Amino acid sequence: MSSQLPTARGAPAGTGHIARDWLDALVAVLAGILAMAVVAALGLWAAGADELPDGGFPSIVAAVVVMAAGGRIDLSGEAGALAGTNADLTAMPLSVTLVGALVTGIVFLRPLRHHAVASTGELLARVARTTLLWLAALAGVSALARHDFPITAPTGGDTITDIFGELLDATDPSVGFRAALGPTLGYGLLWVLGVLLVALLVSRRTPLPARIVRYHAIVRPAASAMLLLVLAYVAIGLVVGIVVAATRGHAAETLAVVLLGLPNVSWLALGVGIGGSWDGKVDGPFGLPMPHVLDEVLRGKETTTLDVSALAEQDARAWWLIPVAAVLLIAAAFVMAARSPAGVRIWQHALHCGIAFALTLLVVAPVTHVSAHFGLSVLGIGDIEGFGGEVVLDPHVWQMAGLALLWGLVAGFLGALLASRVHRRGEVPQETTRGG
Repeated sequence: MSSQLPTARGAPAGTGHIARDWLDALVAVLAGILAMAVVAALGLWAAGADELPDGGFPSIVAAVVVMAAGGRIDLSGEAGALAGTNADLTAMPLSVTLVGALVTGIVFLRPLRHHAVASTGELLARVARTTLLWLAALAGVSALARHDFPITAPTGGDTITDIFGELLDATDPSVGFRAALGPTLGYGLLWVLGVLLVALLVSRRTPLPARIVRYHAIVRPAASAMLLLVLAYVAIGLVVGIVVAATRGHAAETLAVVLLGLPNVSWLALGVGIGGSWDGKVDGPFGLPMPHVLDEVLRGKETTTLDVSALAEQDARAWWLIPVAAVLLIAAAFVMAARSPAGVRIWQHALHCGIAFALTLLVVAPVTHVSAHFGLSVLGIGDIEGFGGEVVLDPHVWQMAGLALLWGLVAGFLGALLASRVHRRGEVPQETTRGG
């Protein structure tokens, strides 16, 4: 009879449940966006962006959030009838990305932990609600991500008008940015689906449909171990950043790197540590937040190969990246084997670890790509020196994926050997109970 009460009162039985589900999705989205905005604002403040003219700081924060979610920012310039500016920027501030992904994933999973079971339809509905609200929020942030700034010469305060005068009808150059809504929503869709998928893969407490539980028992240890690996690199980078800021000065610049691009540097260290490489260069007065040693390797007009030997030429301590990669990967493989089902053999652990690590590098390496250029030309002839700059960092993705497969096979084998006793000890009570 009590089950009839909601209907008697005129409210459908499922109305409250549906409203609560939408509220859960909204909280996950808002928490993720807010976390990204806070980290972006702090990082830009440390980099001095709060001093930009014309009140452009909130717009810059919104643009960084858009880029962190995989969106695209289009740059444009103006310098008069006979002069022109051109600019482009492709980069992901991965500190902002990582914080947003972790917060969104954790808040998304929290309501599910109170469920004993979850059907496929329920999970898909939750993902659909969160995705829809995420795209709506991202569209709102994109609307704020637009501004125009005047550009002055890096040397002195003279602008192009002072140099060329009215004779060439050249005005003060400016550069502006706008979020490209279509690409932003497209890449933002992939971003949020990837975040929710990883969250479901690595979670041990979230109930799943019965038909995929057996696959999850194999996939989850590998996924969670790889997540621990990339987070361990970020944690180490954070400790190094704090030490550098405390002991070597330039605390604001170091804090900007930590808050905007810490995973960019940390995951580059992971790729370099297993033998991977990037092609890159830093030319001109402009640059992106990065450690001094990277700037020294990449600085110049010609493209340079960035690998462990190139870094070691500037700082011999770079060779330590190789044993660090080996130790952390074996530790991740150990955790993976210890959490895997009892029937998985050592060679299967090795294969799973190799594939998981290769897939991880296929995700991690491309997002470290950076391409930024700003140039000023007069009469269509080249870029005027002092007004242009270029930063490029392009990973050799498939090379690193191949190396990751080999490293993962070896580390998976060693990790499974190390975990064999721990694993057997955990399974004995089950065997004893079954025999009794």
